[in-house]
Amino acid sequence: MAKLFSYGTLQQKNVQLANFGRELSGSKDILQGYIIGEVEITDERVLRESGKAFHPILRFSGNITDEVPGTVFELTDAELAQADDYEVDAYVRVKATLKSGTECWIYAAAEHA
Repeated sequence: MAKLFSYGTLQQKNVQLANFGRELSGSKDILQGYIIGEVEITDERVLRESGKAFHPILRFSGNITDEVPGTVFELTDAELAQADDYEVDAYVRVKATLKSGTECWIYAAAEHA
């Protein structure tokens, strides 16, 4: 099982049902060294599923005091591929270590990957 840290729309039940066919369970955690920005979404499918034209996006700061709260979900490899398909080109999936020590995937701004 893959671990994925979500700080945005993948925490929404409707987005989980649309992408994975199930509601995900997870645990709260914190990502350090990033801040939250915003990106405008133009992809029709993502707009329909999330109901939001602007989504949060992680931007690397490198400052350990910058913290982003979120939820860690366990996904199958197939579900992780579905999450990749949901995220628009502004995001890139990268490995990260959370404050708890949990290693996981995150979706961050592509220009800082």
